[in-house]
Amino acid sequence: MKTDRRDFLKRAGILAGFIASGTHLHAGKPDGVTHVFSLSFDDGFARSFSKTAEIYEKYKLKACFNVIASAGTSAFKSVDDYILPGIVGDFELWNDLQQRGHEIMPHGYRHANLTRIPLDEVKVLFNKCMDVFNQNLAGFSQKSCVFNFPFNASNPEVENWIGERVMAFRTSGDLVNPMPDKKRKRLTCISQGPENIDKVLSDRVNEFLQSAGGWFIFNTHGLDGEGWGPLSSVLLDEILARLSEMEHVAILPVGKALEKFG
Repeated sequence: MKTDRRDFLKRAGILAGFIASGTHLHAGKPDGVTHVFSLSFDDGFARSFSKTAEIYEKYKLKACFNVIASAGTSAFKSVDDYILPGIVGDFELWNDLQQRGHEIMPHGYRHANLTRIPLDEVKVLFNKCMDVFNQNLAGFSQKSCVFNFPFNASNPEVENWIGERVMAFRTSGDLVNPMPDKKRKRLTCISQGPENIDKVLSDRVNEFLQSAGGWFIFNTHGLDGEGWGPLSSVLLDEILARLSEMEHVAILPVGKALEKFG
């Protein structure tokens, strides 16, 4: 019972922080929006992504999913202790989620750290990733996609080459970007792990709502203990419930934010 009470008090404190911020938001409406909010979910966990989509749909919102091209195939191997065959989805699921309005973007061919391999190999892996997406994701357009660097790891050489071939890319850096602009190729985010990220995320959301605004991009992964740095489904639901009622914040997938405001 004590644990339940602590969880209740923690969630109550999170919600109080949202209320105290004094910021109001209407999800998805560009007029008068000062705060754009994007959670960027990586790796492609079938159970977590399906649950995430359900929570977003509860508020008539669309989620931002970034998936490994070879996941769900015999070519896919374990990346680490978190990204394993058998728990990642496949293009049957990605196409279903996309048909429901969610955003599906590339997260590499095999989740390789592209700063640790020669540029020639980076090019091969990138092209293989694009080939798989072109062949398997309905209506995929490379020029309209956001490439999400595995491990959020990039360098100027890799960024310059990939940046010429996609609409934009996401890498590590500041949590809050300038407002979406299609001329901006380089989008930055923060991530946290390997433990549960509820406290960190709720604190950052409260800070963002109390700020002058911008574009908040936080990179997360699975739900309820799945993946590196998981988020709880309870907190995700509470964040979306509160933010979706505010007037000056738009909750959008990263690519959709560029299209809507760019």
